[in-house]
Amino acid sequence: MGFSLFSNYTSPLHLRNIAILLRALNLTTEEVCEALLEDALGTELLESLLKMAPTKEEEQKVKECEDDSPVKLGPAAERFLKAVLHIPFAFKRVDAMLYITNFESHVEYLKKCFQTLETACEELRSSRMFLKLLEAVLKTGNCMNARTNQGDAQAFKIYTLLKLVDVKGADGKTTLLYFVVQEIIRAQGAHLFSTSNQTPKYTPNEDAKRRKLALQAAVSGLSSELNNVKRAAAMDSDVLGSDVSKLSRGIGNIREVVRLNQAVGLVESSQKFCESMNSFMQMAEEEIIRIQAMESVALSLVKEITEYFHGIPAKEEAHPFRIFMAVRDFLTNLDWVCKEVGMINE
Repeated sequence: MGFSLFSNYTSPLHLRNIAILLRALNLTTEEVCEALLEDALGTELLESLLKMAPTKEEEQKVKECEDDSPVKLGPAAERFLKAVLHIPFAFKRVDAMLYITNFESHVEYLKKCFQTLETACEELRSSRMFLKLLEAVLKTGNCMNARTNQGDAQAFKIYTLLKLVDVKGADGKTTLLYFVVQEIIRAQGAHLFSTSNQTPKYTPNEDAKRRKLALQAAVSGLSSELNNVKRAAAMDSDVLGSDVSKLSRGIGNIREVVRLNQAVGLVESSQKFCESMNSFMQMAEEEIIRIQAMESVALSLVKEITEYFHGIPAKEEAHPFRIFMAVRDFLTNLDWVCKEVGMINE
């Protein structure tokens, strides 16, 4: 029974995981090393290789091992690891190549996110139906508070919309949002069926049709107008910021790999690798500057729209995108109440 020279350097579990990954890849050690030198690895293979990366201590001890005898090197996983580590900074190369492979998709994702945020801000500011809804909420609230010192309010915070389902009428069942929907139906229905200089008169069938159309306009129209608001509500500002930072740090990692390869002397394979990395970095750095500019514009617009509706600095918000979440959740409540009102009116 031969002994493994790596047994003191790498954990059995690590070697077993490498062996499993090698079988899944169905590639020889020579094919993997050649592809790594030629910068010709796909995403799946690169991700698998990163999972095989040894710790710094393991890598150092393996490199110090001079005996390449197949008998002493033991299992295929150990021979594979030894061969890969002969390539200068092999796993740093893998990390750099994986970053490049995923760069375009990450950039496109971030662009789409920041464009969605910009459009969401514009939707909130310009949606006529949403403004009508806010007016209906304010009017209903003032009517309910007519004999109090809050009966002449000129504005309210947008988060108040979420409380409309909690405020109950005299019967203890009907919510304030129900009365808001009725106000929207009244105003929207009158608009749909009004005639010039005349007070509209409806037959029962016409009135039912008017209310149905008004209800559809209140739900489908508003939901369509605020489509990007709902998308923005699903985003996390911390995650987006982290993604931009990771994109920027990745360039620094590639620059470090190039520097390390140049420091040990440029053999042909390292020279090709460095040239490829330098060409990519020039393009990527320009793209990252554009992404950072888009991030700055989008976050500035989110801050402005928050202050527009709330009158408070957005920096006080623990969650900058909370305004979108509030509107999305309100639309869900509105849809539920409108369906309920629709059934009553049928």
